[in-house]
Amino acid sequence: MSVLENKWDRVHRDADYSQVVASDVLIQNRHLLPRTGKAVDLACGLGGNAIELAQASLTTHAWDSSQVALAQLDQHAHDTQLTIKTQQRDIERHPPEAHLFDVVVVSHFLHRPTFPALINSLKSGGVLYYQTFTGIKVNSIGPSNPDYLLAQNELLHLCSGLQILHYREEGRQGNERCGWRNQAMIVAKKP
Repeated sequence: MSVLENKWDRVHRDADYSQVVASDVLIQNRHLLPRTGKAVDLACGLGGNAIELAQASLTTHAWDSSQVALAQLDQHAHDTQLTIKTQQRDIERHPPEAHLFDVVVVSHFLHRPTFPALINSLKSGGVLYYQTFTGIKVNSIGPSNPDYLLAQNELLHLCSGLQILHYREEGRQGNERCGWRNQAMIVAKKP
């Protein structure tokens, strides 16, 4: 097990499962999900997005490097009678294969070299839901390492070959005490 996996196992071991929720990009844009299909929550952690996808009647997969997180998600799925297929997988080393999913959801995970594979994993007409932290912040929430922070409008650039259905990135515009700050989100469809 790598140092990264040990870190995430420790984080998830002490997590309060009652606090697990889907990401804003999925909650706010759930109406854009297809009625049927195969979906994956990548770098799923405790699986808030996977739970939402399974509740939407999609065939749901959840991948993460933390076996501890996946075990908790498996137990929750069993207890709530949801079907979620979990897999321990390092997304950076083993991104999803081509043309596999109708929906790909990623939140709070950024590894730029895998981005083309994420898009390629979508079937024609598939939809990407992506949300993560930006370098333009109004407070210290999120990582400080620039490797894990999007530049202004970078998410639009990374998804340039897709049809943009929804995009939000507020930066420091206007009243910084209001709005949705420190992150960018996109919902985009593969032609």
